[in-house]
Amino acid sequence: MPSALPDGDPAPADGRLPESALATLTDRSFGIYLHVPFCSVRCGYCDFNTYTLTELGTDGASVDTFAGAAARELDLARSVLGGDVPQVQTVFVGGGTPTMLAAADLAAMLTGVRDRFGLAPGAEVSTEANPDSVTPEGLELLAEAGFTRVSLGMQSAVPHVLRTLERTHDPANVAKAVDAARAAGLQVSLDLIYGTPGESLDDWRTSLRTATDLGPDHVSAYALVVEDGTKLAAQVRRGQVPAPEDDDEAAKYELADEHLAAAGYGWYEVSNWAAREDARCRHNEGYWADGNWWGIGPGAHSHVGGVRWWNVKHPNAYASRVAAGTSPAHGRETLTDEQRYDERVLLGVRLVEGLPIEELRPEGRTAVAGLIADGLVDATAALRRQRVVLTRQGRLLADTVVRRLLGLR
Repeated sequence: MPSALPDGDPAPADGRLPESALATLTDRSFGIYLHVPFCSVRCGYCDFNTYTLTELGTDGASVDTFAGAAARELDLARSVLGGDVPQVQTVFVGGGTPTMLAAADLAAMLTGVRDRFGLAPGAEVSTEANPDSVTPEGLELLAEAGFTRVSLGMQSAVPHVLRTLERTHDPANVAKAVDAARAAGLQVSLDLIYGTPGESLDDWRTSLRTATDLGPDHVSAYALVVEDGTKLAAQVRRGQVPAPEDDDEAAKYELADEHLAAAGYGWYEVSNWAAREDARCRHNEGYWADGNWWGIGPGAHSHVGGVRWWNVKHPNAYASRVAAGTSPAHGRETLTDEQRYDERVLLGVRLVEGLPIEELRPEGRTAVAGLIADGLVDATAALRRQRVVLTRQGRLLADTVVRRLLGLR
């Protein structure tokens, strides 16, 4: 089942934000995230806030009514953010499986964003999709509506790995979906997972080769994490499947980086590679660079000027709140200076541009020499550009690097 939300502080019913947070709207990127919580089945490894249609009943939340509920939260966002909010630079529709909604509904949600905030020139507009849940006609409609990018959940090209993950799509449909997206004029990203129980190094090599042979603009590759409360966690606990092994996942990350680099993809974040700089996911870059965003939908998280909040998780509770004209936020927190510094270090070192050494506190600056000596930080970047940039080994041990930079060793 989806993981539990933190409690946080009480969120005001009208969603209002402090003036100090609103004052940051004019000097940071601003994005909209729309969370579509529906899936045809729940994969055994997934702890995202998703629901199959049979779990929901008919009390206020359905595929047919979701776009209307999202529009009501967009109204709230427009009211709370006021007149200084900039045009939206990025929109990301995630899930769940957003393409369980009709393409016309996804287009209507984007129109809702455009009508209330406007879209900046060259805005990036992405949707996630299951390869089995898209059609050429639907992708063409999305492109006509203003979508620029589709992120396909490929996960693996190997049937037995997909079965372990309980992914239902036919691997052959990935190529069909990529071709249809390209024909519609959309950029394409492929999402991969490595470290699945029973996946060999050759299996992973097959998935990487299949992905790059399709020529996507962008590839994301994530290590499988066994999350508490999932079906996979129960299977591991009962000894039905082996737990992922750190050494195996490290070998697969190294293989991914080698293969993707040879195929012309450059890493720009620890788990993300792009064929060109303009193929990076700008929406995610907004998260990593302390931008502002409003998350629409059940369980969606938002951040504006150091204030973070998260919506109630169940679609029925979400629909009831927005229908009543009240904020769907479950709780919120105002980040302290210490928390914001920690996050700046945590996220900054994961990026290919790295983190300016001058932004580190004394204990962090002192730690850089040792990290270079241990082969975790690039010496040239540190000495010539005065930036902390991870080596490949450093990317494998990014959490260790962060702890040392924060003086937590």
